[in-house]
Amino acid sequence: MKKAELIDKIAKDVGLTKKQASACLDSFIDAIKTVVKKNDKMTIPGLGIFGVRKTKARKGRNPKTGEIIDIPAKKKVYFRAAKQLKELLK
Repeated sequence: MKKAELIDKIAKDVGLTKKQASACLDSFIDAIKTVVKKNDKMTIPGLGIFGVRKTKARKGRNPKTGEIIDIPAKKKVYFRAAKQLKELLK
């Protein structure tokens, strides 16, 4: 499903105009971005958790040359699906 299709579905299900549904979706995405930027997490019951994980610095290997390289520590965004969402796949 593409963003435009999602906007159409939201507009139809909730009874909003496409412009209002688009504003709602953009607001939701901005809220997730704000939470991630603050290194916090957002829990959405029935959907899952958006958050940030820190990785440690480590040694790696360049697959082309075999040379050992340093991989710096960094932050990664993650999404962990809620139990209800996982159960839909069974």
